[in-house]
Amino acid sequence: MLNGKVALVTGSTSGIGLGIALSLARQGATIVLNGFGDVEGPKAAVTALGVKVGYHGADMSKPAEIEAMMAYVTAEFGACDILVNNAGIQHVAAVEDFPPERWDAIIAINLSSAFHTTRLALPGMKQRGWGRILNLASVHGLVASAHKSAYVAAKHGLIGFTKAVALEAATSGVTVNAICPGWVLTPLVQKQVDARAAADGVDMEEGKRRLLAEKQPSLRFTTPEQLGELAVFLCSDAASNVCGQAWSLDGGWTAQ
Repeated sequence: MLNGKVALVTGSTSGIGLGIALSLARQGATIVLNGFGDVEGPKAAVTALGVKVGYHGADMSKPAEIEAMMAYVTAEFGACDILVNNAGIQHVAAVEDFPPERWDAIIAINLSSAFHTTRLALPGMKQRGWGRILNLASVHGLVASAHKSAYVAAKHGLIGFTKAVALEAATSGVTVNAICPGWVLTPLVQKQVDARAAADGVDMEEGKRRLLAEKQPSLRFTTPEQLGELAVFLCSDAASNVCGQAWSLDGGWTAQ
């Protein structure tokens, strides 16, 4: 379905980003990975699906490195047809205790990086008359939790940004949408499960259940594979008139 399309997924060497990259690759898209840590493993996983793969290690808090990454995509693969803004970090603290440098980093990586990639990718998408921009927001783009002020602010901002750009691109053949996951069992969330299990003196499965019970009525984690399949749908012709939406995949979290 996506043969001939080039997809850049930021923060895609693990977790949600890698899950989305693999789902797009299964549909035939060329994939450009970005992120830290192990790179060869994710590249091999994508290559095994029979598609081309590239990688750029841009630090998503640095506009100059983002510009270099976008130039790399065009030079190496000709275009950026699908842009998935997934890179993100988290820090948890009460607002009066929140380190200013952590606030600045979260806003830079979780929000401003999407502006920089979008402003550089959108002109080419408009010129070709087709493009898909997917911003990985969160349920925290729609509702708040205590001690996550920077993350909530950034994700609310990302949904507002999504809506504004969707309106600007509405007649161009380019769609812009946000995906809003609830709890996904990433390494970041696993740390919270570990902490809950240790604090309550329960095993890992009960720790997971108690964490989910606080917010997610389904009592099931959303998976990177499910998020990847939603991304595939939003890239399809069936979703060509889905514009500016914040699509929750959250086990009922925001229905409460």
